[in-house]
Amino acid sequence: MKQPARLRTYSRRDLFRFAGGAAATLSLGRAFGMSGLPHPPARRPNIIVILADDMGFSDLGCYGSEIMTPNIDRLASRGMRFSQAYNMARCCPTRAALLTGLYPHQAGVGWMVGEENLPAYRGFLGESCVTVAEVLRAAGYTTLMSGKWHVGEKRPHWPCDRGFDEYFGLISGASSYWALSDGRVMARNNEPYTPEPGAFYMTDAFTDNAIELIGRHAPKPKPFFLYLAYTAPHWPLHAWEDDIRKYREIYTKGWDDIRAQRHKRMRDIGLVSAGWPLPPRSGAAWADAEHKDELALRMAVYAAQIDRMDQNIGRVMAKLEQTGQADNTLVLFLADNGGCAEKVERGKPGAPTGTPDSFCSYGQPWANVSNTPLRRFKRDTEEGGISTPLIAYWPGVVAAGGAWCTEITHVIDIMPTCADVAGATYPAERNGNAITPCEGLSLLPVLRGGTRAGHPALCWEHEDNRAVRQGPWKIVGKAGDPGEPWELYNIDDDRTELNNLAASEPARMETMTAIYDEWAARCNVAPLYQRRKKTA
Repeated sequence: MKQPARLRTYSRRDLFRFAGGAAATLSLGRAFGMSGLPHPPARRPNIIVILADDMGFSDLGCYGSEIMTPNIDRLASRGMRFSQAYNMARCCPTRAALLTGLYPHQAGVGWMVGEENLPAYRGFLGESCVTVAEVLRAAGYTTLMSGKWHVGEKRPHWPCDRGFDEYFGLISGASSYWALSDGRVMARNNEPYTPEPGAFYMTDAFTDNAIELIGRHAPKPKPFFLYLAYTAPHWPLHAWEDDIRKYREIYTKGWDDIRAQRHKRMRDIGLVSAGWPLPPRSGAAWADAEHKDELALRMAVYAAQIDRMDQNIGRVMAKLEQTGQADNTLVLFLADNGGCAEKVERGKPGAPTGTPDSFCSYGQPWANVSNTPLRRFKRDTEEGGISTPLIAYWPGVVAAGGAWCTEITHVIDIMPTCADVAGATYPAERNGNAITPCEGLSLLPVLRGGTRAGHPALCWEHEDNRAVRQGPWKIVGKAGDPGEPWELYNIDDDRTELNNLAASEPARMETMTAIYDEWAARCNVAPLYQRRKKTA
């Protein structure tokens, strides 16, 4: 069955009815396709990019979840929701792609933040890329960031080294929400920062800073760009008891019932086709699971983390209203990868999940729910690992009223979209270094209700997991020695990737694997198994 028409409109009543209880690219031209603003306002629009961490495709109310996300749902109901948006399968690569408009390998973050002395695997943003903050600052924007960086652990690779005027947040990856975990680094601008014990919750702190930045800069003549990168709902499972209490009973039904309910709502709101069956469950049936109370609590805490993030996004939007900038601000919301199946069990034995002494994840079966109805998880290049919600809100410009947009888009499109909106020019060099041409394509024509020339193809590689998307077709496979054979799927007909067509489409397989090989060579991709051999 084919995807629905490119723009399918639902009323606000429909959106909230189905909110679940929530009242490669081979960039042949390598150009933005700048459309410009024909009648720019006296002040150019502000831009806010909000990134969630380890949140699955179906974890928002407006994407079919039972989790209460009324503030994000409100942005969706007054804007546009994308049904085929992609990230890079994991935190560091996605952040590098978002910030630079390049594939992460081209930016030097093909894996994580470890230095491997290979061009694509330096662990920080390299000299041949430019960040969206650098591009927008050169165009006259004030550039602000609050939240998780994770694309360079040491100076001179921190946010204020790469174009941000002001920064507060977590330089490193996953940390306790209640304090700064050992080995992690927080910073305010270029100075290390240590939060006060007992008076800190990570999601709230990032928002407090973002609101303070908006309050100071909104009255000024210069427009601002704000990158608000939450750690929620990444493990460890830490949440306020008042937020957890909302969900304590909901998840006692178990993952099988919750997943089925989400799948039905997603069909009802037109997000997924009735012709895409649920893939087989990952892990045990709920009926056979042990320690059900603890398992239900873990999902309740996860939901509470998303709920708290949504509350904080509501605070950000209220501040925009208060400062008179809500109608002159583009807001983009997305996630860095799919639901996370990693098993994490740390912390003090016996500490209740959600409290400061606990440190755990929610596990594979609940990650399967987060990614409903898609296959696999974070790190993987099946749809469950790389698909993200994407919401665009911009009063007076995005007037889709909650429409589904089936445009195939990717996190590399964020940079050129921001530059296009700002009227900025992507540079050919930075500090005397030639800059790799941008791989992304601006979404501005789509946000205005029009069309754009799409990506000829999109490519992925992370930890030997590989994929290519070309039109409705997708190949996915795992490199290695000897590796696994490529699989082929028609995503329009089979987004849950259950009908492998590789054997019946040899010519298409040859074309698409050649696309991958050319992309991998151009981007200096070195599969993980090869890199491990070199260091063994």
